[in-house]
Amino acid sequence: MKILSLCIAACAALMALPVQAQKWPDKPIHWILPYAAGGPSDALVRAIAPKLSDELGVPVVIENRTGAGGNIAMMAVVKAAPDGYTIGLGGTGTHAVNPHIQLAIPYDVTKDFTPISPIVSYVNVLVVNSNVPVKTVGELVAYAKSNPTTVTFASGGKGTSNQLSAELLRVITNAPMVHVPYRGSGPAMIDLIAGHVTFMFDILVTAMPQIESGKVRALAVTSSKRSPYAPNIPTMSEAGVQGYEQAGNDLWFGIFAPPNLPDDIAGRLHAAVVKAMNSPEIEARLRTQSYDKWTLPPKAFADFVKTDYQKWGKVIEAAKIEKE
Repeated sequence: MKILSLCIAACAALMALPVQAQKWPDKPIHWILPYAAGGPSDALVRAIAPKLSDELGVPVVIENRTGAGGNIAMMAVVKAAPDGYTIGLGGTGTHAVNPHIQLAIPYDVTKDFTPISPIVSYVNVLVVNSNVPVKTVGELVAYAKSNPTTVTFASGGKGTSNQLSAELLRVITNAPMVHVPYRGSGPAMIDLIAGHVTFMFDILVTAMPQIESGKVRALAVTSSKRSPYAPNIPTMSEAGVQGYEQAGNDLWFGIFAPPNLPDDIAGRLHAAVVKAMNSPEIEARLRTQSYDKWTLPPKAFADFVKTDYQKWGKVIEAAKIEKE
């Protein structure tokens, strides 16, 4: 009798697993962001979340957890239960850059997450103060070499994509350029317009108004192809900087879940993300923010993250950016 009871209990436990998966989701899903409310990435997620909620049939609740360059938010994802009710927004900064510039990251970005899918890619644009006497990237490089102590580039802080886009240019061209970090890209752009720094890289959605008003001059975009949102601005390759796109031009955001998420839940979550991203409403919203829709299957996304991690590691090593 005891053996029979044990067998019944074991069978019940085995049957509970698919039943639990079939019920998913039956409560709100929490989407953790490593960025402050009101910024471009926050606006992106707040546009996608309602559509993702429609696809899944449950609320998608956004949580902004800032600090430590995104590590606080990412650690919250890593520590969450692998039940499909917690996801996080990661990207170039959190998964390809931070591990190379920060000393104490308590997780492995290539192993301690379940990649679901990228959602967007985006580009940076190289802009110079309108009074700087250059109109091409080649002229900027020559100007830097002729004025080795005066050419500076602004960024939103150490390890940001706009710093690394400039560091990559400096490394490839061997031009003397000095980094000036700010607390965010907004203050950096203000000082660029004022003429306190020579140039910077910035995302299109915030740079284009300054370009169109003539406050700054655009020289090139970081992508391998011209952006549909700025078709008249050449790529770095077209501007004569060979090897730039192979070294590190990919900028992206994607969705990650905790490690060991069951494959069936990961697959259903991925399918819902793809459907949400393919909706006309989201595609229209992405155009207003100068993002390009981009999705991949989980395995392909995992492979991409590993490659991107290695790629940006080489850039950071070549730029001699020390960990701290």
